[in-house]
Amino acid sequence: MTSQVSSPAEQADEAVVGEQRKEAGVKDVRRLDRVIIRFAGDSGDGMQLTGDRFTSETASFGNDLSTLPNFPAEIRAPAGTLPGVSSFQLHFADHDILTPGDAPNVLVAMNPAALKANIADLPRGAEIIVNTDEFTKRAMQKVGYAASPLEDGSLDGYSLHPVPLTTLTVEALKDFDLSRKEAERSKNMFALGLLSWMYHRPTEGTEKFLRTKFARKPEIAAANLAAFRAGWNFGETTEDFAVSYEIAPATKAFPVGTYRNISGNLALSYGLVAASRQADLPLFLGSYPITPASDILHELSKHKNFGVRTFQAEDEIAGIGAALGAAFGGSLAVTTTSGPGVALKSETIGLAVSLELPLLVIDIQRGGPSTGLPTKTEQADLLQAMFGRNGEAPVPIVAPCTPADCFDAALEAARIALTYRTPVMLLSDGYLANGSEPWRIPEIDELPDLTVQFAQGPNHTLDDGTEVFWPYKRDPQTLARPWAVPGTPGLEHRIGGIEKEDGSGNISYAPANHDFMVRTRQAKIDGIEVPDLEVDDPHEARTLVLGWGSTYGPITAAVRRLRTAGESIAQAHLRHLNPFPRNLGAVLKAYDKVVIPEMNLGQLATLVRAKYLVDAHSYNQVNGMPFKAEQLATALKEAIDG
Repeated sequence: MTSQVSSPAEQADEAVVGEQRKEAGVKDVRRLDRVIIRFAGDSGDGMQLTGDRFTSETASFGNDLSTLPNFPAEIRAPAGTLPGVSSFQLHFADHDILTPGDAPNVLVAMNPAALKANIADLPRGAEIIVNTDEFTKRAMQKVGYAASPLEDGSLDGYSLHPVPLTTLTVEALKDFDLSRKEAERSKNMFALGLLSWMYHRPTEGTEKFLRTKFARKPEIAAANLAAFRAGWNFGETTEDFAVSYEIAPATKAFPVGTYRNISGNLALSYGLVAASRQADLPLFLGSYPITPASDILHELSKHKNFGVRTFQAEDEIAGIGAALGAAFGGSLAVTTTSGPGVALKSETIGLAVSLELPLLVIDIQRGGPSTGLPTKTEQADLLQAMFGRNGEAPVPIVAPCTPADCFDAALEAARIALTYRTPVMLLSDGYLANGSEPWRIPEIDELPDLTVQFAQGPNHTLDDGTEVFWPYKRDPQTLARPWAVPGTPGLEHRIGGIEKEDGSGNISYAPANHDFMVRTRQAKIDGIEVPDLEVDDPHEARTLVLGWGSTYGPITAAVRRLRTAGESIAQAHLRHLNPFPRNLGAVLKAYDKVVIPEMNLGQLATLVRAKYLVDAHSYNQVNGMPFKAEQLATALKEAIDG
């Protein structure tokens, strides 16, 4: 663990105080500036809930934080096996941090499979808390342990804390009318209580959460509360944990405001609701459940009081078809999915391009191809978003860079869709969707004005003086066509997928008209106003690292490490991937080397090299996990020196 450095005099004083506390039976408290904890266990051990509760209390305490949930794709993988291990990693600190951390300082392993699956990630000296009750001969053999790792010396390089979590939990709940199996289910709350004591986390929020979650089962609520408190008391009284740790709030990391912990999918959901309110339009979501996008459907279904309508369709095609119909009817229309669903929705996205209606297509990317890795992260849908439709069917592409940034990205995607009358692709990914960080709740007057004007009457005069409505007569600035709500008198017009005549919208097979319409639709996308790319370059570097999407955190952390070590490197991050910022070409040509790290095989690099003729270098990873900061720092140092 990394701790704050004390002077020799302070260290001497601390030693004296430590001895006095020890003689008085008071445990030592050490101050750290950051820590990385990983909870790991079987899919049925409640590791995601445990991690989420620890994260919530950490957020309420005021630390900066970043999380990385990691779980199997199977609903219930075989118990006690390596494929069934679920983990939750949390990095929290008294200063600004950007990633869930490269390597855990603390591992809580609920069974042999959890230990074996995660031990390789731990640095020497890390603390390991193991549930010894699960280290039976059969359980160890199931994951390939010939002898107990708790006894064979293989863990001598770590600080091992063997704790019979199951036994202690059952003992704590002996006065409850529960079977042993029911009592054992609360062992994750015992572990949570122990870790809450170790790191001085607040407990009120967790206790309130348990009472609310099990309000209809008061006996279960009371049992979980008892297990949680027993874990706390165990840490306070056992001799095995002689030290607890304090990580002060990150008071200097955040601007003044009201904060909450938020995941990427929740931030996206709130961003969509905010966009609909700022546009004064009802929000319609047409969707089909798919990992890792389903949480958006679940969340938006709770907000009918904000005019949100959710429709869980029978398949991906029906979901986007309903959304496009809602757009035609005057709603802020959204469809959510992941890569396989985008493939199914591609024809309707093309129809939305032809109809020139606002539609948000949210792709929470995951590992592919096909079903691929449903619960792992990847950012390999960029070229699919860019070109994955028949014909020339350009769409704007927006990508958030952090979980909290998903809120702002949703507002930006809505701005583009509503202003330019076009479908917009928003590319998040599993890492952002499930990860979380502190988010400053914005004031209402900080949100953009997204109000739109529907067509109200005729907008064109024929040669004979007749006033008519032309559905494809464009705004000269944005090239957007008018948005005419069905039922408005005099605004009846033809829509469909067959090519339209410029202006009138009548069916047209004329070659010259088709050429004009194709070029006009492309010009509309090319003309979208997006901010110039900002470059962070304090030392006039010769090497630029360019990123997009969720690589922001690892790239920024790596750049910080290099600059601390005296290296000169510039950084820029793209939110808008179509169209690119207008100054991107000039930025790229200002550097001798451009490195583009991506969780794919070089998709942004392909686009950059093709458009700007810049010899951009790719650094790629497709293992279902986000980059580590040290890994990127090493790769970027090699690029600087090469």
